[in-house]
Amino acid sequence: MRKSLAAGFALATMLFTASAAEAEFSEKVVRIGVLSDFNGVYSGWAGKGSLVATQIAVEDFKAQHPDAPFQIDVIHADFQNKADIAAGIAREWIDVKGVDAIVDVPNSAAALAVTSILRNSRAAFLMTGPIVDALTRKECSPNAVQWTYDSYSVANSTAHAGLDQGGKSWFFISADFSGPISIERIAREAVTAGGGQVLGAARPPLSTPDFSSFLLQAQFSGAQVIGFALGGSDFITAIKQAAEFGLARSGRKLAPLIAYMPDIKSLGLETAQGLLFTQAFYWDVDDATRAFSKRLAERNDGRYPSDVQAGAYSATLHYLKAVLASKTDDGREVVKAMKKMPVGDHVMGPGTIRPDGRYLHTMFLTEVKSPSESKGPWDLLKIVKKVPGGEAFAPPSAECALNTVR
Repeated sequence: MRKSLAAGFALATMLFTASAAEAEFSEKVVRIGVLSDFNGVYSGWAGKGSLVATQIAVEDFKAQHPDAPFQIDVIHADFQNKADIAAGIAREWIDVKGVDAIVDVPNSAAALAVTSILRNSRAAFLMTGPIVDALTRKECSPNAVQWTYDSYSVANSTAHAGLDQGGKSWFFISADFSGPISIERIAREAVTAGGGQVLGAARPPLSTPDFSSFLLQAQFSGAQVIGFALGGSDFITAIKQAAEFGLARSGRKLAPLIAYMPDIKSLGLETAQGLLFTQAFYWDVDDATRAFSKRLAERNDGRYPSDVQAGAYSATLHYLKAVLASKTDDGREVVKAMKKMPVGDHVMGPGTIRPDGRYLHTMFLTEVKSPSESKGPWDLLKIVKKVPGGEAFAPPSAECALNTVR
């Protein structure tokens, strides 16, 4: 009798274990959702390019692992740069469509809303678009990674470069929401710590058509450097209007605290030359980045990738490798595996992932070339400095419980 019971228990245990393992991939499908801005101010450096980058990562993973025991689907949606719409889509994707990972979200307020929803779900959040550093500080999540950049990594290096060029007095023009304001905060701290002073700031709303009043405030302040924390078409509009005002010709330095190569392409070198900014990726670093960029451009209307789009590729590829290694699509378990596994690919290069989800990798301080320096339509930037990940990103914050040593 005891032997019979023991045998029955063993069989039940085996069946339970088998069914539990099978439940990890109940559909045998890993579904990835690219949640982005496809038509608004950020569509030039996120949007379609982020979707294409994610699709290319899936293709490369399949080529590297043809026997992977799951299929991969990629879906996408436009959250219209509204946090409530982003949150609604995230809920539907998780509850109805069975999405296992969300990629991109190039709006910090929307990303904060999405991470609060995903934190207690089975889905992973590959934050390749948002920049606010709260995502790996107070709002850090065990099933999320912040991949491409953050407030500190883009603002600190640029602010120090401006100071090194003699710009001791600053005025900031920053879009009036969390991401740009956090960027400005980091730059302010760097300027004052470096012996400079901040003479004022302006807060234009998103999608501002006329920056004249804000530029006049900056001009009348007498600041030597005007720092811009704007994105997409807002950044393009502001820099064009600054050129019309002749601010650079009058001796003022224009310092984008965040900028993207597609924006520089839209501005043109005549207008953008001399702008100094920090980014996470540049297409012309080596043969591998050039090959990837040309491949993406062929499917993205001829547009070379931004660092956000490169980040979507890199994070998705590493995520899929972690799914394979961990044998589950549970977001927390996959992110754990992502942190333990070696990180690195031919696009973003090698790095490490901290307990708070921050991916540490090389950042690039770049300067926009003059028209005479450029040798082709996308030959826009020169790399002034490569900043190692340990130097580029701020130390881990005690605000994030994941950084607590137990």
